[in-house]
Amino acid sequence: MPTVAIKTKGGGQAGEITLSERVWGASRNIPLMHQAVRAEMENSRQGTKNTLTRGDILGGGRKPYRQKGTGRARQGSIVAPHYRHGGTAHGPHPRTELGHSMPKKMRRAAILSALSAKLADGELIIVDAIALDNTISTKAAATLLSGLGVTKKSLVIIEAVDDVVIKSLRNIPQVTLRVAPSFSVRDVVDGGLVIVTRAAVDKIEATWNRDEAAVVATDAPETEEAVNAD
Repeated sequence: MPTVAIKTKGGGQAGEITLSERVWGASRNIPLMHQAVRAEMENSRQGTKNTLTRGDILGGGRKPYRQKGTGRARQGSIVAPHYRHGGTAHGPHPRTELGHSMPKKMRRAAILSALSAKLADGELIIVDAIALDNTISTKAAATLLSGLGVTKKSLVIIEAVDDVVIKSLRNIPQVTLRVAPSFSVRDVVDGGLVIVTRAAVDKIEATWNRDEAAVVATDAPETEEAVNAD
């Protein structure tokens, strides 16, 4: 099982933590992570862009000039696509089939692969806690990150909703904040340096350290024998 040092907000060391091999020691599966990120990006699209076809433009019901005898090319409507202010040919229209789903086991494997890759690449920092003395201060939050040696794009994962921490970190450029376990593969892959509190590690492992057999047994409906036994 991997062992990682726990840092204090000043950059010191506050002991070590043994991480779960299942969550933080999974194999690196780049195609699976790519599929998960692509699915999230596709599902985040609104699909509301639209263009007007020649049937949506007002006018054009009368032939602009007679068919023959003018010396010009024959035309049937002034709202044709080749006319100025005419309709658009083959333009985008609202779509509703943008969703892309992945099986549950694949989603679980993708997030474990992303977390394990960050640990293997040395881009994981575990802190004892992120405390700002109940005072909203972007400067204090920036000083805390600087004390941890954070000098680039980073993803901060905390264990619970904390308005002081959220409002202090949200104005720092290139810093993304998430509450465990509500983060995605895209957050981890595109997050840069991942900073996780010790309590958030416990929540992450409690969520994704379950055996698949236990998950299936939990999600399966109770049989009539089980109900009668109770």
